[in-house]
Amino acid sequence: MPRLLIVAHAPSPNTQRLREAAARGARHPEIEDVEVVVKAPLEAGPEDVRACDAILLGTTENLGYMSGALKDFFDRSYYPVLEEKQGLPCALFVRAGHDGTGTRRAVESIVGGLRWRWAQAPLILRGQWQEDFVDRVEELGTALAAGLDAGIL
Repeated sequence: MPRLLIVAHAPSPNTQRLREAAARGARHPEIEDVEVVVKAPLEAGPEDVRACDAILLGTTENLGYMSGALKDFFDRSYYPVLEEKQGLPCALFVRAGHDGTGTRRAVESIVGGLRWRWAQAPLILRGQWQEDFVDRVEELGTALAAGLDAGIL
């Protein structure tokens, strides 16, 4: 059974809602044959990446960069998975209080070095909190899991 790994930093109630929405979307009732694993970045590591078939990353925008927790996940996982997980389908959502550009670029740079494959363009949730952010992240989780379920990712 294919496995979708969700690694999302969620330091606030709203970002926790986003991580939960990603998982809820990935576990959509019509998607029957995908295992979903959700971890905070400080709990996830190379063994989780090795065991997954796609990864959904989530981070806050911190001073124009990704969260320190997500950076730590990449620092610990980069070299141990570099050779064996090339081509891993991935996606990203960023909760950005400003524009999210620096955060997106930083993650894209690391993902490019890993030679992972974008399944969808990064989802940047800009500005003040909006309730539709939850729906958009849920749809992203559904799309990734459905792609795995259909065998197209």
